Amino acid sequence: MCSRSRKLAGLLGLAVAAFGAAPAGASGLELRVCAEPDNLPYSRRDESGFENRIARLVAQDMGATLRYFWQEQRLGFVRKTMGAGQCDVFIGVPAGFERVLPTRPYYRSSYVAVRRAADAPFAFEDATVRTRRIGVQLVGDDLAASPPGHALVRAGAVDNVTGFLVYGEGPAAQRMVDAVAAGSIDVALVWGPQAGWYAQRSAVPLALQPLGQPQGLPMPFSYAIAMGVPKGASALRDRLDEILQRRRADIDAILAEYAVPRSELAAVAEGARP
Repeated sequence: MCSRSRKLAGLLGLAVAAFGAAPAGASGLELRVCAEPDNLPYSRRDESGFENRIARLVAQDMGATLRYFWQEQRLGFVRKTMGAGQCDVFIGVPAGFERVLPTRPYYRSSYVAVRRAADAPFAFEDATVRTRRIGVQLVGDDLAASPPGHALVRAGAVDNVTGFLVYGEGPAAQRMVDAVAAGSIDVALVWGPQAGWYAQRSAVPLALQPLGQPQGLPMPFSYAIAMGVPKGASALRDRLDEILQRRRADIDAILAEYAVPRSELAAVAEGARP
């Protein structure tokens, strides 16, 4: 998940007018969501992802028609979508994402270790970290390692680590979980929501183990997730905050259905305005 758009000012005015003044169920009210067309478990054109489900819940609560602008998440995603006036909401962004105005976070997740259920737990501090065959995600256009990849380097695990490109044939998380199930790697260190979705569909029993923050490593292993709206669209942000709070049990049920690993949001994170 780009510089602000030349069309942003007009978009903000429309968003504030539409969501700050119109009553729920008003004719013509729309919730415009930007999403990837094929990125389960988050979103897909058939609206089978958990972010699709949450978007539908929010739109129904508002009395709004749900509209999508589909765009693959590549370089310039924000600029080409919200920045170009194509949408009003991203359903899932890190709560500290600076290119949008975020709501309060509605869940927190972390990187997890996926292993066969019968295998020993994973630990960066264990001597076996240098011998177990480990998979990590490579993210971004520069193929940088994810935070667990940096922790592995610090632990001296290099030759026994396989990098899985985010952009490839099928999602990297799916390829990693499949590799664990097939026995070609022993452990996959994967972002939690992706890991949970694919692991629960494995024919081989797999275990998910949340990864705690390694001491002394500045890169965070867990993130609070919020919705994002255009900067300046505080009326829309406030309305989404109210819905997220009131429909929290329903949203939690959706996340549980998709096996999203979650950790508790700190009270200060829930109550403080990002």
